[in-house]
Amino acid sequence: KLSQAMRKDTDFSVFGASSHQYRVKEKLTAKELADWQTHNQVTLPEPYAQFLTKIGNGGAGPYYGIYSIEKAASYTERQALLAKSVLHPGMSKEEWNHLIEPLTKDEDIPDEEYDDTCNKVLGGMLCIGTQGCEYDMYLVLEGKYRGRIVYTSDFHPDHPFFFVYEDSFLDWYERWLDEIILDYNIGWFGSRMPGDENALIQIYQSAPNEEIQAKALNGMFKFKKVSQQTLGFLKNIAEQSPKNRTTAIWLICKTSFDTGRKYLLELLQSDEQEDLLQALQILHASSKTVNLTDFIPVILQRFDRIHGPETLRYAGYILEDYGAITLQNFAPFLCHADPKMQTTAIYAARSCENKLGSWQIIEKMLMGGDPQVLKNSILYWGIIPHEKLLPYYKAVWPKYKSDPKLREKFIGCLRELHLPGDYFEKDEL
Repeated sequence: KLSQAMRKDTDFSVFGASSHQYRVKEKLTAKELADWQTHNQVTLPEPYAQFLTKIGNGGAGPYYGIYSIEKAASYTERQALLAKSVLHPGMSKEEWNHLIEPLTKDEDIPDEEYDDTCNKVLGGMLCIGTQGCEYDMYLVLEGKYRGRIVYTSDFHPDHPFFFVYEDSFLDWYERWLDEIILDYNIGWFGSRMPGDENALIQIYQSAPNEEIQAKALNGMFKFKKVSQQTLGFLKNIAEQSPKNRTTAIWLICKTSFDTGRKYLLELLQSDEQEDLLQALQILHASSKTVNLTDFIPVILQRFDRIHGPETLRYAGYILEDYGAITLQNFAPFLCHADPKMQTTAIYAARSCENKLGSWQIIEKMLMGGDPQVLKNSILYWGIIPHEKLLPYYKAVWPKYKSDPKLREKFIGCLRELHLPGDYFEKDEL
C-alpha cells in the first residue's frame, strides 16, 4: 500500500508528503527494540513495535511522517514517558479545563510547575510525529487506551486533545494509506469519522444521538465527490433535519453547486444570523470554482441583517471578488458603534475605488474619535486627500512622521492638495 500511495501521489500533493516521499527508514532489529525498551523502561504497544521492526523505524506517515524511535524519545519528556495516562476519549471541557488550570490561571507560573503540569497532561504517551505548528501526534503507552493515537495542540481552554477513531497504530496508519489510494481529501486526516459513503450513511441512520449523526456527516467532507444516492440522502437531510441542515448543504454544494443553489438562497433569506453566516461561508468556499454573480444582489439586499463581524467579513470577501464594495453600502458598518464592526468594514473596503468621492462617510467614521479606527483607515486605505480630513491626520502626524513610508503618504496628501510640506507641523490648520 505504501507503493500504491506513492504511485497515486507522484507529485507529493498530499500534505507533508514532500518531507517523507513515502519512504520508510531502516527497520529496527528485535534486539535494538528490546534494548530501547529496557533503557527507557517502556513496553511499546505491539502494533507500533511491529511497524518499527517489520516496516521501518519511522519515515512515511500521516502529516510530516513518523519519527524514528530515537527522535520520538527526544521529543518526549522522560517524566511524561513514565507517568500515568490521564487523558481519555470524550473528555469533557470541564475535566480538561481543571486539568490544565495551572497553565491558564497564571501567566507567571514557575517553570517547574509548568513542566510538571505539561508532563501530567502528556503522561504515558510517546510523541511519534508532528502535524506542524503546535500540533503533534502521540501514542498512548499505558492504561485503558494503550495503543491509541492522540492529536495534541497547545493547552487551550475548552479544547481537549483528540483521540483518533482507530484502536491501534497500524489501523490508523493503514487508513491513511487507504484514503490516499482512494483519492480522498485528507488535509485533516484522522480527525473525521472513517468509512465510505455507504458506511457513513448507515452510521447516520442508526446513530443513537445527534452528536454521532453530526460526526457521520462531517466524515463525508473527505470525499471529493459523492454518488447520486448520497446526494439524495443529503438533500433529504437539508429538507427535513433543521439540526444538520447547514452541514448537508455544505456537502451538497461541495459536490454539486447547482443542486445546492436553492438551499443557499433559502439560507440567505433566513432571519437567523447563523444561517446567513453559513451561507456566506459556503459561497466563499465555492468562489474559486463557481460564478456567484447571481448572488451579489441577494447579499446586498441582506446587508441590514448583518449583525456580527464574522458575517460582515465573509460578505466582504465575496463582494470584493466581484467589485461590489462601495463606501456607500458599507457606510452603516464604517460608522458602527462596535469598533470590531468598523475594523472589519474598513478592511473589507480596502480595495474599493473612489474613496475620495465618499469623503463625507469617512469624516463621519472618524468623528467618533476612536484612534484605532483612524489607524486602521490609514493602514488599509492610506491617506485620503481631502481638506475636511486633514484635522484627523494632523492629530496622528506626530506618531507617524518618523516612519519613512507613512511620512511619504502624509506628504503626498499635502502635495495633492497643493499644501506646503510642513502643513501638519503648524499649530493650526
